[in-house]
Amino acid sequence: MPKSMRRASAAGNRILAALPREDYQRLLPSLERVTLRFGQVLGEPGAVPQHAYFLDTAIVSMLSLAEDGTSIEVSRIGSEGMVGVPIVLRSNTVPYRMVVQNPGVAWRMRAEALRKEFDLCGALHRLLMHYIHTLIVQLSQSGVCNRFHTLRQRLCRWLLSTQDRAGSSEVQATQEFLAQMLGVNRGSASAAASALQKAKHIRYSRGRITILNRPGLEACTCQCYRVIKAEFDRLFGP
Repeated sequence: MPKSMRRASAAGNRILAALPREDYQRLLPSLERVTLRFGQVLGEPGAVPQHAYFLDTAIVSMLSLAEDGTSIEVSRIGSEGMVGVPIVLRSNTVPYRMVVQNPGVAWRMRAEALRKEFDLCGALHRLLMHYIHTLIVQLSQSGVCNRFHTLRQRLCRWLLSTQDRAGSSEVQATQEFLAQMLGVNRGSASAAASALQKAKHIRYSRGRITILNRPGLEACTCQCYRVIKAEFDRLFGP
């Protein structure tokens, strides 16, 4: 693929798009375009990542796993971010599973190449530190949200943030998948989605959710959505 075409595609990631041209050109040979599948696991708890993924159209969920096998989403990564923060922090592993929530394109980079560029303390170093700040905010706010807000509010936040990253009103989500993301049983997830459908905010059928009324979801969600989005927009632009 010609470099000009690769640059245009990779610029879908907000971190890569914010790099000065000289820095981007230096990174370009290390970036490999990959297509991620729905449900693909990019990392397991305790595993040492060999690659980082700068997401373009794909969305990845960071899941915390309980001893009984249940899970809950603690963070979500889209075109604003990168899978592979332990690489640059030298922490080697995280206690979370990284699962592709929305299939799409990402730009893969070997761990050693990313560390080498990060250690130059240039533009990529600064942008990744900004991203890590927003990731900490998201993780912290998720804890607040899961403790204090209703399932309906949390589902609205999940749908809004998914739409922000996917750029589409269509969301692929079975009852089982929603239950895993929200940390509840399938019946509770189905009831929450049914309530939003009854209010005509969404249409839910055969594992696919269509957002019909975004202002309605924004009115129903909690302040956590706005807190997290404001930090991303402050550092990377809307």
